[in-house]
Amino acid sequence: MQTIQTSYRGLSLLLDLNWDRALYIATIALALAAGAFIGTL
Repeated sequence: MQTIQTSYRGLSLLLDLNWDRALYIATIALALAAGAFIGTL
């Protein structure tokens, strides 16, 4: 149980540090999907 709590805390810290990178990647993916959609019209 302690291992699970420790890894959860580590994952939480990792997400806190890298949330802006995840948002950046999600924005690029959304822009590519929107461009592909508009390109098919």
